[in-house]
Amino acid sequence: MSTDTASLKAEVDRLRLDLQALQATSGAKGISIGNYLLTRLAQLGVNSMFGLPGDFNLGFLDVVDDFPDIDWVGNCNELNAGYAADGYARIKAGSLGVILTTFGVGELSAMNGIAGAFSEMVPVLHIVGTPSTIQQKTKPLLHHTLGDGRFDAYRHAASHFSIHNAYLSDKATAARQIDDVLTACITKARPVYLTLPTDMVNVEISSERLKIPLSNAPASNPEQTEEFVLDLIDQRVKEAEGDVVVIVDACVIRHGCREEVKDFLKQTGFPVYATPMGKTAVDENYKRYGGIYVGSLTNPVIKEKVENAKLIISIGSLLSDFNTGNFSYNIPTRRHIELHSGHTLVQYGRFDGVGMKNLLPKLSDRLKSFHSVSSKIEVPAFIKELPHEDSAIITHKWFWPRLSFFFKPKDVIVTETGTSNFGILDVPLPANAVMVSQILWGSIGWSVGSCLGAALAARETGLNRTILFVGDGSIQLTVQEISVMIRKGLKPIIFILNNKGYTIERLIHGKHRKYNDIADWNWTSLLNTLNDGNKIETASYTVNNKRELSDLLDDASFASADKIQVVEVIMDALDAPLSLVRQAELTGKGNTYGKP
Repeated sequence: MSTDTASLKAEVDRLRLDLQALQATSGAKGISIGNYLLTRLAQLGVNSMFGLPGDFNLGFLDVVDDFPDIDWVGNCNELNAGYAADGYARIKAGSLGVILTTFGVGELSAMNGIAGAFSEMVPVLHIVGTPSTIQQKTKPLLHHTLGDGRFDAYRHAASHFSIHNAYLSDKATAARQIDDVLTACITKARPVYLTLPTDMVNVEISSERLKIPLSNAPASNPEQTEEFVLDLIDQRVKEAEGDVVVIVDACVIRHGCREEVKDFLKQTGFPVYATPMGKTAVDENYKRYGGIYVGSLTNPVIKEKVENAKLIISIGSLLSDFNTGNFSYNIPTRRHIELHSGHTLVQYGRFDGVGMKNLLPKLSDRLKSFHSVSSKIEVPAFIKELPHEDSAIITHKWFWPRLSFFFKPKDVIVTETGTSNFGILDVPLPANAVMVSQILWGSIGWSVGSCLGAALAARETGLNRTILFVGDGSIQLTVQEISVMIRKGLKPIIFILNNKGYTIERLIHGKHRKYNDIADWNWTSLLNTLNDGNKIETASYTVNNKRELSDLLDDASFASADKIQVVEVIMDALDAPLSLVRQAELTGKGNTYGKP
């Protein structure tokens, strides 16, 4: 089926549903717009909703509160709610995160979190409770407005950070608008924006469309173009005599292609490496997995294997600065093939509409004959190793490898921008572990809100422990959400790396400047402060040296994660993973600074 044919069929199906809904209005069971939206979300696997109450969304919150299948989480502020929806969506494969805010003041507070989800290709629905349709027409001088009658100013701002916007104002089109905005969210893996006026929440519409499930399946690839691309790639692999290396990246995860990639690698035997944003896109215990490729920052053995291959196939690549070692890939275009969600690049040729999810199974079948050759290509061992250090001080060089012996299968590991994002890269993670990080957008404090959402999603999907690594500077931006974790009965293990301020900024610029200093909080009192009347059991620890940390990690009670726990890890202010030190040097050179 061609793309044009598929699009035409989709439009016909939509028109048929609209006609059925109109025909059934008198006889079909009615449903309020608010309940229609919630039913669609429940059908898509959403069980938790984030956000804050405000007077323009309170009517809808009554509907949410009475809806049995979706739990209202309730956050400390809208920015954190956006982060939480982001983290939730990253774990709930095929689903999405949902945040509800109020008009103006609430939605603008959430915008950084939504922008980060857009940047990193995370499906998040932002629902905004707005003034009534009548008020939006008459434009009275309402609170939460700019005072100049521009009731549409915020939606214009939101349009820059969403793939699809819908403004509900007519009961005749409301169901279709909701379906369209949700379909865009789950197929494009980007945030979408939906306004819900106060006088539309309880308006009754037909429930007919709910009989047809929404799908996140991508459009079919155009047959003739796809066949040409398959022939072309097959020929390039033959010319390379099977000397092929695969690099997996973030969009393998974002666009639900893990299984297709897994089968492709099994069928072909090609060696595979991951980028920082693609970590855990492939099981890191897989025998043909060689570790992380990040341009000039890569382990020399891995760098040589990747860059000397006759052909490199990148799947789902996202070539940002921190994901490529400051754009230091040494992969000539003539030896490079890129598979993306909506197009394919073969050397210098671009083929729009040929997406990786539908292409990969056919490519696996075409290239499986190379397995006998490709499977003999040597792959560096990616195994756990603990370096020996005589000093008792906890260093990044020792800390992260030591943690590799603590991680368990199906753990969810959340890392903050800075030392944690870089320290975890060369640590092998166990089978079915899930890595959650924000390398492209890099908003400090994101990991705490994201941990809340990820932990809820992990509980809903049967994953194991949720483990957060965050610096003492970053956590001060979003620490309030730990109180929500406690209130919702979540039990993450939170490692706070106390290195006395903003280490990543010190490495880039201002090593000894006071603007990189922060207040040193009493971290082991944090859980008591945020606990709801000390109703929930918690535990807090400070580890000052290697022995104390190892003893704690080896403690069965601690490792069981049967309660929320904080571990303050004392580290030197200027110690950092080597890859971060080198990245910071490159970043500093790329910016214009005055005196250090």
